Amino acid sequence: MKKKQTHRIYPIRRSLIVLMFVLASGVLIWRAVDLQILNKDFLRNHGDARALRVVKIPAHRGVITDRNNEPLAISTPIDSIWAMPKQVLENPGAIPQLAKKLGMKLSVLKKLLMDRMDREFVYLKRHVSPDLASEIMNLKIHGVNLQKEFKRYYPAGEVTAHLLGFTNIDDTGQEGIELAYDDWLKGVPGEKRVLQDRLGRIIRDVESIKPSDPGKVLKLSIDRRVQYLAYRELAAAVQYFSAKSGSLVLLDPNTGEIIALAVQPSYNPNNRAGLRSDHFRNRAITDVFEPGSTLKPFTIAAALLSGSYKVDTVIQTSPGYMKINNHIISDVSNFGSLDLTGIIQKSSNVGAGKIGLEIGAKALWQMYRNVGFGEQTGSGYPGESPGMLANHTNWTELDLATISFGHGIAVTTLQLAQAYSVIAASGILHQVTFLKPDPNEISGKRVLSAETTDKLRIMLEKVVQPGGTGQKAGVPFYRVIGKTGTAHKSTSSGYAEDKYLSLFAGIAPASNPQLVLAIIIDEPQGGEHYGGQVAAPVFSRVIQGALRILNIPPDSVSDFDTKVLMAEKHHGLMDPIR
Repeated sequence: MKKKQTHRIYPIRRSLIVLMFVLASGVLIWRAVDLQILNKDFLRNHGDARALRVVKIPAHRGVITDRNNEPLAISTPIDSIWAMPKQVLENPGAIPQLAKKLGMKLSVLKKLLMDRMDREFVYLKRHVSPDLASEIMNLKIHGVNLQKEFKRYYPAGEVTAHLLGFTNIDDTGQEGIELAYDDWLKGVPGEKRVLQDRLGRIIRDVESIKPSDPGKVLKLSIDRRVQYLAYRELAAAVQYFSAKSGSLVLLDPNTGEIIALAVQPSYNPNNRAGLRSDHFRNRAITDVFEPGSTLKPFTIAAALLSGSYKVDTVIQTSPGYMKINNHIISDVSNFGSLDLTGIIQKSSNVGAGKIGLEIGAKALWQMYRNVGFGEQTGSGYPGESPGMLANHTNWTELDLATISFGHGIAVTTLQLAQAYSVIAASGILHQVTFLKPDPNEISGKRVLSAETTDKLRIMLEKVVQPGGTGQKAGVPFYRVIGKTGTAHKSTSSGYAEDKYLSLFAGIAPASNPQLVLAIIIDEPQGGEHYGGQVAAPVFSRVIQGALRILNIPPDSVSDFDTKVLMAEKHHGLMDPIR
């Protein structure tokens, strides 16, 4: 009886097992159909969401070059470290190693990741060296990746720092030319779809969504060779005289192009760690000062235009001072009787003051406005100061006299250079520019007659000749013209008796003006403070080198002088040295 029951059970059990296999196979087949056919798009989308990513294609910033296409600012590719916080925190044992490599405290890194748990992208360290990037990636920490970026590099370093400015870590212009032309220079990132592995590393590119658009090249009017020369000589002078600061601007008076602009003290734009923001200020464009006697040529120009004065008109400056409303205006000596040339050559405050009082405030104010004082030059440089030139209707008699010789008015180094460019360009004022202009688009407006500027150039040449205040501005084999300036610094309590501004503004060559250079040295020490002692020698060295570098021929010289000149050039004797 038992045997029959046992034989009866085995077929039933076999049938159940077979049925179960059939059902399981059916379920598997159904699931396969469901996954591969019915829900294919849904699953593909979920898979793509985990493995496919849209990433940015970085676009490099445009190169800034000098007038000869030499690079002044370039963007170089560099890596940054980023992470997906949630994935990194899933492997807490690796975080101490990561913190050590990044140079971060463990607690700081953990807090950074914890506070950003809901994010999929967090920078851990920007712009790292290739070696550090390799070391961190070798840790193979899930969720830690590299991001390609660009970092701005300035080949000339501090030599062009105040001119170019700099960018921030996102390669966006923050100061100077970088800020002024940021829209032109910055690139537009593109986008692409990529396939990533479980560690977030890019396996392959899937498709390009939008190509990157790199920034455009910006060609400046600056000559890198002359810029280096100007910077070197200005730095040497500021150091030699233990001065507080200094600035200079060299420009082409026939086009308005700025050939060089230097400021002291400077900074290294490639390493700005620990620097204060006031170090970034371009003093040649943002800082104002009283121009002192460098303003006198324009007072003389106003006198000539008034019709009341001629070049040989004599003015009595004895006894070397004049009194206005209990205020004394004085010269360094009693120069006696001086014509207009003598007033410029000897730099007589009394003579200039008497001229100002005679021609009146409106004529003087209009002359200063015509050559660009009291308004921005239009250079487009960020933070440019318009200077200070009060309306003539508010001038007192004392104001009129002192403004005539450069006190009571404030200008920038750039404005002073622009004003002297009018004298150099026979009365034409060109808008100054940092860009290399199209020769067909160069234009200017006449603000002085050629006859007047011709007379001024003859007068100003006497300044650098024996008997003038600017003899140290002379250059071998070239005729130069210019004017010295020395001004007491203005403080909250009045003019400081022991703080000076030393200035020189000049033009070369005298017979065919091609360059204008304005220099200011702030608070020179050591007993010498006159413009002819401090700023004029800097003018001589910078102009001498610039004339040679730019291949500007000398004024007419004898055959003997020409042979000597060529010999000195051949032996390197004309290099600008202290």
